[in-house]
Amino acid sequence: MSDALRPMSRPRLYEQVIDRLRKYVAEERLGAGDKLPAERELAQRLGVSRTSVKQAIVVLQVQGLVEARHGGGTYLVGDTLDAEPVEQLVERRKRLPDVLDAREAVETKLAELAAQRRTKADLDAISAAVDHMRAEIAEGAHGVDGDRRFHAAVTEAAHSAILAEFMNSMAEQITESRTESLRQPGRPSRSLNQHVAILDAISLGDGRRAASAMRRHLRTVAKVRLLSWNPEEGDEGAAGGDARE
Repeated sequence: MSDALRPMSRPRLYEQVIDRLRKYVAEERLGAGDKLPAERELAQRLGVSRTSVKQAIVVLQVQGLVEARHGGGTYLVGDTLDAEPVEQLVERRKRLPDVLDAREAVETKLAELAAQRRTKADLDAISAAVDHMRAEIAEGAHGVDGDRRFHAAVTEAAHSAILAEFMNSMAEQITESRTESLRQPGRPSRSLNQHVAILDAISLGDGRRAASAMRRHLRTVAKVRLLSWNPEEGDEGAAGGDARE
């Protein structure tokens, strides 16, 4: 059968809820720290179930656009709800585990080699990256650029052209995993502390300790809400109807 006649997809109901919330935030000129209406109120005003509203909120949380406080409502993190299209989010969710596996395998070895081969200039570069990330976090940012510099400096310190080339080939996917990890609540400061532990091990020339510290760090990086999100969960719209409460 021609691919042109494959079944047509339609927007999930929670995607429509997200779009309505985006327009609401823009029209009401809400900004970072402002509270969204309660889920029950949103469900009533939109004419959908609370399940669809909850799923929309989860997607916005996964993207770091809102913060849901237990028993305290949902608050904007920034000034907009310009969410990434759900299909793109689904694709990232599919490829992220492979990226994280590759990072652990390669960067653990890079940390070990860096401890064995680093020069004073290498140590200075890794230390400067840690300082840069610390300054970013102090200013309220996630420390993304400092994190990028840190891992690039460790790669450089390993003095392995082949492994560096492999890391470069994964640059786009690594950037995705970095951004995903650092927007988890409390993650920037935790990652910074782990970077310090890796730097200390490399400074001491302890390859085994450096590899272990990098492995612990990358397993923390792998703990992201995106991987626990089920894009089909609670989507009454995909089944052909919405059971209102």
